[in-house]
Amino acid sequence: MAKLIYVANTSLDGYVADETGTFDWTAPSPEVLGFINDLVRPVATYLYGRKLYETMLFWENAKFPGPEDQLMRDFAELWQAADKVVYSTSLETVSSARTRIERSFEPDAIRKLKQASAEDMTVGGSQLAAQAIKAGLVDEYHLLVVPVLVGGGKPALPAHVRAQLELLDERRFGSGTVHLHYRTRV
Repeated sequence: MAKLIYVANTSLDGYVADETGTFDWTAPSPEVLGFINDLVRPVATYLYGRKLYETMLFWENAKFPGPEDQLMRDFAELWQAADKVVYSTSLETVSSARTRIERSFEPDAIRKLKQASAEDMTVGGSQLAAQAIKAGLVDEYHLLVVPVLVGGGKPALPAHVRAQLELLDERRFGSGTVHLHYRTRV
């Protein structure tokens, strides 16, 4: 059975984007990007909200010709090789291979998908992740805490949810980013 994993870059005060929607402060250092590549390497399916999917579309045709771009090239290849499910009521078509649209988020459908898959999945986009968290579907959390305070914006985690988590791992990077890996306790 697959795990559903929430991976998010977040400010120290808990936001994935600031009040203007800016998230350029989440750009990973090479060390962090290499870590992210290893983290998502075993993932077979990405579940996205529309906005995050549109942001991630960059990776569909991104070109990185130089040897210094190997980490970016690796991420692009991993992204392109994975299946993508986009939850949107407004998106008419997709612009990437291995991608389909679902009009609504159905927790029971995700449970069935997890049971049928041998390879892990990630959920991305804080609003979609909030639905998955509230439905009790997220098995693991990988939070990359960036050393910045943004003062408000789009929260990384939903309000009014209580869950017991077990810390599995933590790692500090030279950039000051800290990775926290939690598992949901059952």
